[in-house]
Amino acid sequence: MSLFPQTPFSTRPIARHAVGAATLWFVAMLVASCAKAPAPRTGPVAVAAPPAVAVAATSAAVAATSAEVAAAATSAAVAAAGAGHPSRVWWGDEHVHTGWSGDAGLSGTTLSPEDAVRFVRGEEVVSNTGQKAKLEQPLDWVAVTDHSDGMGVINEVRRGAPEFMADPTAKRWAEMMQQGGDAARQAAVEAINAQATGKLPAVFMDPRWMDSAWQKTIDVMERYNEPGRFTAFIAYEWTSNAIAGDNLHRNVIFRDGAERTRQVLPLTTFGSRDPATLWKWLENYESRTGGQVLAIPHNGNLSNGRMFEEQQYDGTPLTREWAAARARWEPLFEHFQYKGQSETHPTLSPTDEFANFELWDTSNLDGVAKTPGMIRTEYGRRALESGLRLEGTLGVNPFKFGAAGGTDTHTGLSAPVEDNFWGKFPSNEPRPERWKQPFEKDQSGFVRRDWTLAAQGYTGVWAAENTRASLWDAMKRRETYATTGPRITVRFFGGWEFTGEEIAEGDMVDAGYRHGVPMGADLPPGHGKAPSFLVAATRAVAGANLDRVQIVKGWVDAAGGAREKIFDVAWSDGDGRKRVRGKLAPVGDTVDLRTASYANSIGATELVGFFRDPDFDPRERAFWYVRVLEIPTPRWTAFDAVRFGQTMAPEVTMKQQERAITSPIWYTPR
Repeated sequence: MSLFPQTPFSTRPIARHAVGAATLWFVAMLVASCAKAPAPRTGPVAVAAPPAVAVAATSAAVAATSAEVAAAATSAAVAAAGAGHPSRVWWGDEHVHTGWSGDAGLSGTTLSPEDAVRFVRGEEVVSNTGQKAKLEQPLDWVAVTDHSDGMGVINEVRRGAPEFMADPTAKRWAEMMQQGGDAARQAAVEAINAQATGKLPAVFMDPRWMDSAWQKTIDVMERYNEPGRFTAFIAYEWTSNAIAGDNLHRNVIFRDGAERTRQVLPLTTFGSRDPATLWKWLENYESRTGGQVLAIPHNGNLSNGRMFEEQQYDGTPLTREWAAARARWEPLFEHFQYKGQSETHPTLSPTDEFANFELWDTSNLDGVAKTPGMIRTEYGRRALESGLRLEGTLGVNPFKFGAAGGTDTHTGLSAPVEDNFWGKFPSNEPRPERWKQPFEKDQSGFVRRDWTLAAQGYTGVWAAENTRASLWDAMKRRETYATTGPRITVRFFGGWEFTGEEIAEGDMVDAGYRHGVPMGADLPPGHGKAPSFLVAATRAVAGANLDRVQIVKGWVDAAGGAREKIFDVAWSDGDGRKRVRGKLAPVGDTVDLRTASYANSIGATELVGFFRDPDFDPRERAFWYVRVLEIPTPRWTAFDAVRFGQTMAPEVTMKQQERAITSPIWYTPR
């Protein structure tokens, strides 16, 4: 169900026309990775896969519905994936805020954790601005991550608790919240800045407010957690902003239920903003309760260089113990969310033609402008490269993380869907001129507007079953990938013995696990030969076709320098697309901005590839991860322009190529 069901402006029917009976069969087989499609066109740097049985994926006359595709894919996956191997990907959001987060509540968010869970399960809810909201396709799991700092205080402010009305700042914020609109938004901005700079009113930091909210949050997640059907993770966000808004936030995700999580209160930053303090808290939790917990950092792009700085929080040199703690407690990093992507930046990856995508790169969370050099230690790809180098000196790689995506919604509505985007705060919920509303003004005078919000952030988890234990274990071993929203299915395996015959023989998953390792793992010691990789990607159900599959390689050369290279491994229209100045020709563009639509007359429903690294040096540490790109599609701004009859400014991005990135596979010389 679209946000505005009465409007015809949706890509969904267009996408369905391209899905026929042959595609239905193929999607089912590919999700199970029993691929029997023709071998994809491979580039000069890839080793061609052997011939396979041909399937005309777009020639079938009978169209299949989304439900049929999903059902066939699931049943085939269960049947074909092999005993003990994860048989399907489970979709969720590891970063959802509700009205119980201080900044969200002050801005006017009234939806509760229960509302947030009901929404991702596919139920219709009424939004914070009184509009009906529903996901077209429910999620499999969710983590509600309300801020531990000030958790529950807004409930007290809203009811006018005497303790808060006695504080001038709290009382003023309460009055602004009651006014709603821009006043409520300004109250939220002030509260965020106060938290970031350590200037929250003392009453906000009283732990008694958190205790009640935390217990109620656990109650909600226990009520909606249904093993095998839906997973509701007990979680919170630890929101360190260093000294003045340098984003060092972490989402804390528990494997456990109420019995263990009720024994603790979430850690706040009121005592310390050093991430090492959080790691010690996580260790103490496990020792005290016998439970298990992990943390997921996010928004390195807003940290002003501090997310992956090569020193400890207090400026002292890194140690082996510090590196080991970070690697242990933070197995994933959030690459995609509403406040921009943190995969890479054009200045860090100048040869990457797709790096200039959903950038928030002007300041930190508090509007402090960036200075030269900060970007180098903010983005995931460069951190992965730095981690290889640091491993050589420390003996441990502190930045050995997999890929995750989350919305960071502060409306209680997880909807990183371009034609169903509900914004970050209530003031960003659908209305005609939301695109040009100021989001923030940084200290240099730059005004960021709401059109720069990115409708992105889901995590795909390869797990045996939809339970807290199974999903959490997969996160811990990094068998995950992140997407900007589309539920693209991606498999990725690395090993020393793959030949490409595995694709033609239809046993890719079984061979991948038996003779190699999946995304997120380490290659075992080799024998001097180059590693080889198997990758398969299927477009999202009723979604856009795929442009290409790439493998991103990072390594440390003999001089200790960080290096990277991107290989096009498989792409659509292999016979028609040539290389221009060393780059694969663009896939084309069918986007019609007049109607906010596109056509799947270009691209591929699925891409399968085999790749052997032509530049491998067994003496050099390295990693490889997969990036899958869709064909161009309309951005949420394009849908708003058509729905509301808006003429947007020339600088507004109206279309994009959505994507998925997997957790890496690593190699360490022995």
